Amino acid sequence: MTGTRNHLGRRAVLFAGGGAAIAAAGGVLSWATGRDDRAAPPPATVGLFAVDEAVALLPPSPLRTVSGPQSIAFDPVGDRVYALQVMAGGLRLPDEDEPLSGRERKAAGDMCVSVLPLAGGAAGHMYLRGFGHGVSMGVETSGEDVLLWVESDVDERTGYGRAVARVPFREGAVLDSSSPAVRHHRPLPGSRQLHPAFDPVDGRVLVSHWVGEAHHYAVYRTDDFLAGRYEPLHTVVDGALRDGEWVQGCALHGNHIYQLTGKGYTDEAGANPPSGGGDTFVAALDVRTGEVAGRRKVTVAPELGYREPEGIAVRAAPEPQLCVGFSVKTPGHRRLAVYACPAPGATT
Repeated sequence: MTGTRNHLGRRAVLFAGGGAAIAAAGGVLSWATGRDDRAAPPPATVGLFAVDEAVALLPPSPLRTVSGPQSIAFDPVGDRVYALQVMAGGLRLPDEDEPLSGRERKAAGDMCVSVLPLAGGAAGHMYLRGFGHGVSMGVETSGEDVLLWVESDVDERTGYGRAVARVPFREGAVLDSSSPAVRHHRPLPGSRQLHPAFDPVDGRVLVSHWVGEAHHYAVYRTDDFLAGRYEPLHTVVDGALRDGEWVQGCALHGNHIYQLTGKGYTDEAGANPPSGGGDTFVAALDVRTGEVAGRRKVTVAPELGYREPEGIAVRAAPEPQLCVGFSVKTPGHRRLAVYACPAPGATT
């Protein structure tokens, strides 16, 4: 089980179209209204995006190591997806005396960055040691450099990061969190489990974090954040998270924070069987008010094996899409599948 869990009881949040039936057709989810298609209502949206209209963007694809993905992000051009994984057990890096177990890698905050071209082809990679769990991430470009926004300075008691860092992607490299080249940003004293995301459209940094038992978000201008001026543009208390849910990623676009929750399929005798459609939800929070701007169950691709939600990101180009990643079990290996939700007619 991955992500961060909500321990608080919360008031139920109503969302648009909650009583409508949903049907799958050709891999795309659409409304089943019982009326002529020409009279069908427009798709309901969560924030700006029509979650019910999700389509496949990346088929189940192998990452660099056999472990499952934890989060996803896209380069600004939109033709490559980056994924963070906790490093798999049994892997030995060149400067290590012996392979480490998966449990040791998780506690140490050792991660692998995999890069998958959406058009197909070999995956790129690099390794990040001592950084964290990778619940969310961001990708930024500066000239020819690709910069990764990640949690950093792992707390080995939990496996999660205590800070935020922006580090360059270098193919095949190994980067340690303790390296002098890594600058750790600590914008929120007293908080824990810090997970960043990056908004390339408006140049903002989103930091998911916990204060006590409550989940929060803070939004910063990138230039201010990098200069150590940690005065947020917005702060939001998460009012969408339900009791017992796990945060599986976050993204920032326009006036909304997008949040992914859910767990992997169990068998039919378990609490989350495939026949129930899973428990994956996308919610939107208005950064200006903190109000919930929609919450909707993601029912695309029910046929996927295991199907654990792992990562949410906005693909800004060639047009805005809200993308949800799933970890898919295959024999001896986890794969990443990504589905994209359009923004019908949205401009903000």
